[in-house]
Order: sequence, then C-alpha cells, then structure tokens
Amino acid sequence: MRWSQFFIPTLREVPADAEVVSHRLLLRAGMVRQLSAGIYSYLPLAQRVIRKIQRILREEMESIGGQEFFLPALNPREIWEETGRWAVMGDNMFRLKDRKGADLCLGMTHEEVFTGIARHELRSYKQLPQVWYQIQTKFRDEARPKSGVLRVRQFIMKDAYSFDVDAAGLDKSFNDQRAAYQRIFDRCGLKYAIVEASSGAMGGSASNEFMVKTDAGEDSIATCESCGYAANLEKATSRLAAISDDTMPGTNAPEEFPTPGVRTIEDLTTFPGGAAANRQIKTLVFIATNEAGENQPVLALLRGDHQLHETKLADAVGAIAVRAAHPEEIRELLGANAGSLGGVRAKEIAQASGRELRIVADQALRNRRGMTTGANRDEHHLRGVDVERDIMVDSWADLRTVASGENCPNCEAGTLAVFKALEVGHIFKLGTKYSASMGARVLNQDGKEVPLVMGSFGIGVERIMAAAIELHHDADGIIWPRAIAPFDVVVTVTNTKQPEMVATGEKLYHNLRRAGLETLLDDRDERAGVKFKDADLIGIPYRITVGKKITDNAVELFDRAKKESIDVNLDDIIARVQSLALAGR
Repeated sequence: MRWSQFFIPTLREVPADAEVVSHRLLLRAGMVRQLSAGIYSYLPLAQRVIRKIQRILREEMESIGGQEFFLPALNPREIWEETGRWAVMGDNMFRLKDRKGADLCLGMTHEEVFTGIARHELRSYKQLPQVWYQIQTKFRDEARPKSGVLRVRQFIMKDAYSFDVDAAGLDKSFNDQRAAYQRIFDRCGLKYAIVEASSGAMGGSASNEFMVKTDAGEDSIATCESCGYAANLEKATSRLAAISDDTMPGTNAPEEFPTPGVRTIEDLTTFPGGAAANRQIKTLVFIATNEAGENQPVLALLRGDHQLHETKLADAVGAIAVRAAHPEEIRELLGANAGSLGGVRAKEIAQASGRELRIVADQALRNRRGMTTGANRDEHHLRGVDVERDIMVDSWADLRTVASGENCPNCEAGTLAVFKALEVGHIFKLGTKYSASMGARVLNQDGKEVPLVMGSFGIGVERIMAAAIELHHDADGIIWPRAIAPFDVVVTVTNTKQPEMVATGEKLYHNLRRAGLETLLDDRDERAGVKFKDADLIGIPYRITVGKKITDNAVELFDRAKKESIDVNLDDIIARVQSLALAGR
C-alpha cells in the first residue's frame, strides 16, 4: 500500500474534546471519526487493526471448537420477553416499531436468539457440547457516551455461548473459554487481570472479567500482589481489623438524645456526646426494582466509616436495579429526613405508612453493640444500640466498598491495592437461566429431559484496540503490539526527487510484500521530518528509512517500541525485518 494513495488523515493538534489517550491518538492517527455522540466511523487504518483482532478471535474460538454464526441485530420483542429482559434492559435498549406497529429492538447481546436456535435444534446429550459464537455489531443507548470508543452506543462484540448437559460440562466450557481469552489478550499485547465480578443483568452463578489497568477505565478493581487475589469492587472483600465493644456500657434499650444541626456521620463525630464513625450505623434508603418491575424500599445499614457499593446491594436483594430514594420518599416512609434515619423500629414506622421495608445489614455490623444511629425523628439519635437485639435485620451481606490498604481476604501477608481498570472481556456461567425460561431442553444419558446448561462469553473488539493504545504509547503516538499493528513495516523514502532513493524504496516495498510482510510505502512528496512524525504517530512497529546511506548499500531500521535505530545492509534488510515482524504475530 502506498501512503500517497492510502487514506490516513492525521492531525497535528490534539482534539479539544478527546478525553483519554486512546481517543486522542485514534483521532490524531486518522483512525476514527465521530459521527454522533457514541457513534464512530472506523477509517482504513483502524479497520486493518480490527480485522487483525477479529482474526485472532476466530483462531482462538475455533481452537476450542467454536462455530461461527451471524445473527440478526434486529430482534423482535417477543424473544426478549421470554426471559424478562425486555423490561430489565430498560432505557439501555434501543427500541423501535416496524410499519405494522410490531415492537423490535437492536440487540445488545444474543443469549435469547442463540437459545431460541438451540431449543429447536438440540435434542440429546449426544449433540453436546456445543460452542457457538459470532462477531457482530451491538447497540446500547448509553446515557453519557464518553472516552472515545470505550463507552459508545454502537460497538463490535465477539459473543460466544456454550451449551452443555450438566454443570460439569459448563465448568469445562468456562475453563476452555477462560484459557482462550488469556491467549487472545496475550497475543493482542495486553497486560490484564482476571477478576471476580457481578453477573448483573446477565444472571448466572459466576463471572470473571478481564481488566486492563488504565486511568481510562470506568471500573475499579482490587488486587493483592502477595497472592494474586483480584476482584472488581462490586465483588471485592477484605479482612477488617476487629473492633471490641467490651468496654461499651451495657444498656437494656437504646437511649434517644437530641442532635440539633447534625446531618452527617462527620457531624456526629464532633457533636458532644456523639460517636466515632466506626461506632455509628450509616442508614441509607434505596428503592429496589425486581425483574417483574416491582419496587420495594430497602434500608441498607453499614458502619459509619464505610461506603456502600450499590451493585453489592442489588445483588444482595436480588434486584435488577437500585436507586437512592428521593427525600420525599424517605420522609413518607420513615417520617424523618435523611440525616436522622436508623434501623431501630424502622419496619414498624414503614408499616404504619402502608409500606413493607426490607433491611439489609453489612457483615461488619454483626455482633456490634453500643452503637449510635438516627432515631427516625428529625435532629434526634439513639445511643447504646445493639444491632442484633434492636434492629430487625432481614439479611446480612457484604455491602461495603473495599479500600486500598485493607487486608487481603485470601492471604495473611497481603494488602489490597485499588486502581481503575478497563473491562475488555467478560465470561459468565449462565446455568439454566435462559434455557429454563425459553424451554431449551435435551434428553440426558438417563433419558430424562433437562434444561441446557449455558455459558456466555463476550469480548469488546474496539476495547482491545483502545486498551492496546492506552498501554502502548508515548509522546509521539501509538506503539502497536506487532500482532495487531495495521502494517508490519513502513518504508520511508526521504527524498522523492532522488531517482535512486525512489527506485530503492520501490524495490524494498515489493520484496517485503513478497516476503509476507504487510508494508506501507511512504512515497509522499513531504519533508523527511513530516514523514517520521506521521510514522511514529500511527505506530507501525518498524520503519526502514531510505536515505543517503544507500550509497553505502545500507538503510536505517528503526524499532518503534525500543526507539532504537541501526544501519542494515540492503542485502540483509528483508530477512532482518521478516524475522522481527513475523515473530510478533
């Protein structure tokens, strides 16, 4: 490919609206252009990268028996209603009507469609296991698209689905996919962590996320260097130092006391007769929505110095979503404003207003006594609260968000580090969630009809591309991992007015291509400095500079990642680049 004929609209200036490194460099390198919020056009350089990522995906999926499908992006409402996800997906789903008034959606994922095929075609355990996958465009109506191609409304996903007859088969399929994902991300040049995660709206018994550490990430994960523990904050736990309540005076019942002006945990720590944050009970009111669309108020109780993780709360109460209650909802429910709430008598007060209240307490409150909390009366609190004696807790759960420096839950020596990360892949053990609701059943070895046991496995294609840039770049531009670089090598002719240089460049270009190398010939009538800057910006791994050294039968070979240049004899350059480039594929 000749640069003079290839469409690479590079930019010298950093776009003002580009928020993260990958967004800035994708724009500057002439790889993407924004059509609308969260909707991007991929230009030829990006398309070459995407095709290489897709080739790696196909090779690794086929290595574990994956069979490629291509399913419709346009789905009828009915198939999503079978699993209840037509309602569950809410505003995130693009919905439309056809000319006859039938409801349709643009697919966010394809569990329902694949399960629909399986229920009609799979009849016996003898047909199992099956591993089906596709590389398809997906749609999500993001409320706030941002970070370039990282949070968008249209994206490319490799989604795979496994079908087995039992849990043991699912375990093997899950492990096969997990190993394939490791090979995929290794080949794409990504450094990643595999973490425990919430299954969320996907459902199922277990899930792992593949996370790349970067400030561009929208998630946070906790890891332990000592033992390798890793979890998304929505699942992460830690070991807390024990707090003894033995020195607290015993009371037969909570004592109410006035707290004028106290609105927050911090206020109460400095109020005369108040309490330290770790001796307070933080009381938060949420509205939980279940799969049937029903709402229920939930009281979440935590230690005063701890922060709630809302996903943990949603998982604890089996909700598809939770939201903080509005001030008027809180007052109607408990008769007080947010700064004076507590769990003592909360159920009775809610019942008096005609509402059933569920109370969920964090595990760190177990066996605590001598605690202080709101009295459900404005500007009044209670001291001497024994959590298990005085509060009607419906369930106990891990609700809090872990913090850096806390003790690892897996080992004695380690402490947790919390950092931002980008999800590039997610694998789920779905179990029978979809097959049971959609009637996808097979006969097992005993002749008994059982629901298919399923797994779901997704990778974001653009996210791999963006994550590679986040990890591999410098002040001059992108440094592509060799396996997904748009070209292996660029041949830069420094002076197109010198016939000998032009002829040498042309010969090298053709010989490199014949040697199996993807080669870009920079034949533009530009200054050498402009060409070098553009080559560094788009990040091609190797640059061969054809300049004055050809009089000595030599060219300069520049390694983009190492930033090292060496002179190589023209007779040896093809073999040298071939060995370097092909080794990285």
